[in-house]
Amino acid sequence: MSLPINVIINAASGTSGKEDEQRILADIFEANGIDAQINLARNGAEIVKIAKHAARGDGRMIVAGGGDGTISAVAAEIVGTEKILGVLPLGTLNHFAKDLNIPLDLEEAARTIIAGHVAKVDVGEVNGQIFINNSSLGLYPDVVRRREQRQRLGYGKWNSLLRAAFKVLRRYPFLDIRLNADGKEIVTRTPFVFIGNNTYEMESFNIGGRTCLDAGHLSLYMTPRTGRLALLKIALRTLFGNLRQGKDFVSLCTDEVWIETRRRQLRVATDGEVLMLETPLHYRVRPAALRVIVPAKTEDETGEEASEEASEKE
Repeated sequence: MSLPINVIINAASGTSGKEDEQRILADIFEANGIDAQINLARNGAEIVKIAKHAARGDGRMIVAGGGDGTISAVAAEIVGTEKILGVLPLGTLNHFAKDLNIPLDLEEAARTIIAGHVAKVDVGEVNGQIFINNSSLGLYPDVVRRREQRQRLGYGKWNSLLRAAFKVLRRYPFLDIRLNADGKEIVTRTPFVFIGNNTYEMESFNIGGRTCLDAGHLSLYMTPRTGRLALLKIALRTLFGNLRQGKDFVSLCTDEVWIETRRRQLRVATDGEVLMLETPLHYRVRPAALRVIVPAKTEDETGEEASEEASEKE
């Protein structure tokens, strides 16, 4: 590991005091002889500004501390370079960290960074915007936008989310789209389109998680035009882990997606952040474009992989 390293912590993420976390991290890195420059960013614009500066610097590693939006914002500045991303999962959901088996405990995550085991993972891209988890159109971006509006008025996060979801579902807007993927064309009306970086589990108790982030493809999930009752059935099947069984649910695995609509601009969510993008939307996967610190595999895991590879060759 080249020293020093740059650490960017989102002061607004999670619930605990970031000054305490900053002190804990400083102590851990100092005890291991690492010169860590730790920055507290107050908002998304500051995160991007610090990340851009760090990406141009000599340091080999940039550590992002926060939720998935924070991790994604920092990752976007170093995708395709030799810089390495360290992850401190300090948000509420921490999907990216969980899918990479990064410890959710702050001290354990810091020690994983110190160990320095590097892996290359894929990222998704839509019209030049990077995402590490997923991107979506339709219901979800509208919910996020309304939730953020209420939060700016002083309402709590969960109260804002529930109210926003109620209002959006009451309107129940549809998108008229023409979708092209791997030579297949789908013309439909849909309440949502979900595109993931690699495949999301849809038929197990781990629904919503990913077993790998380096298979080199995108996953696409959507439902053709359907009413609120049918959408409720989809939600129930999701809870019981048999989402793919419904005829009103479409799933595809692809490397590239084009989405056309009559609208000149479309509201698009990427890793929980909402953007207005020009149409058509062009999604693609960028294989092995991001270098990230992950826990080292145990001897048992390494042995299992070798055994699986040998079986495949046979």
